[in-house]
Amino acid sequence: MIDLKRYLPFLAGIGVALAWGLSFMFTSGALDRLEPFHLLGLRFATAAGLMVLLRALKVIRFDISAGDYLILLPLALFQPIFYFSAETIGIMLTSASYSGMMIAVIPIFVAIFSAFFLREYPARTQLVFIIGTVIGVIFIIYMDNQSIAGVNPVGTLALMGAVIAAAVYNIQSRKASQTYMPIQITWVMMIVGAAVFNLIALICAFNDGGLKAYLAPLAEMWPSVFYLGAISSVAGFFLYNYVLSRITATQGAVFTNMITVVAIAGGVIFRNEILYWYHLVGAAVILLGVWGTNRFAPAIQPEEKEPPVSQAGSK
Repeated sequence: MIDLKRYLPFLAGIGVALAWGLSFMFTSGALDRLEPFHLLGLRFATAAGLMVLLRALKVIRFDISAGDYLILLPLALFQPIFYFSAETIGIMLTSASYSGMMIAVIPIFVAIFSAFFLREYPARTQLVFIIGTVIGVIFIIYMDNQSIAGVNPVGTLALMGAVIAAAVYNIQSRKASQTYMPIQITWVMMIVGAAVFNLIALICAFNDGGLKAYLAPLAEMWPSVFYLGAISSVAGFFLYNYVLSRITATQGAVFTNMITVVAIAGGVIFRNEILYWYHLVGAAVILLGVWGTNRFAPAIQPEEKEPPVSQAGSK
């Protein structure tokens, strides 16, 4: 009999890639009408509002105290605050293709940080497959654009900041999972994201009509905002926090490079985009890299157990 529980982290990783990979279609449409931080504000307000509703209806149950917020605050600052802010600035100053190439190296930084801060040392074979996922992403993006035009030093620094923020978040979530449930970590991330991004967006919108003008686009953009808030943020980050609670940060991080594969498939299926030979080659390399990184992981895995309850929150 197949032990389904053993494969749950990997199925969750695929779920993360699906949730985040399809988000590009909704993000691109929403950004035609909204400024980046306006969209981030609405996205995380939706995410936080949904989690508050689910908790009020007792669909999700957990305790969390003021002390827990303080402990998890650094994690929430790195993801989503620092990551999305740096990525947004980087894309604005460079190009989407160049940004994609930079973001693809996140698993490499996660592997390095895991060795230093978690003492989780990837096997040499794993490193080969991790690099393979990065090469697959860069190959697809380069072939799509045939250049890396738009390079800007400040933009590059911002994107490097996003890479480091994402890597640090992976490490912090992995460590926090020893004390907190994935749903608690996700809750704090969504609450902090909603507070910070809406503050930034409202300040920017102050001279453009205030709160009424800020909320007006929802009448037209609510499907995109709902997907980004409910599916991409709440479901996506919950699944990813679950992944990081069950397998090493290095194993979990490579699933993010599957986002490129999902984005291509989504474009072909839902937007009638053309599928080229290099998409298939790059996707095959990425999928092989994800498989190899997890197939050749060290034999000793985290102990299977029920998700922990926060010490402070359980009082």
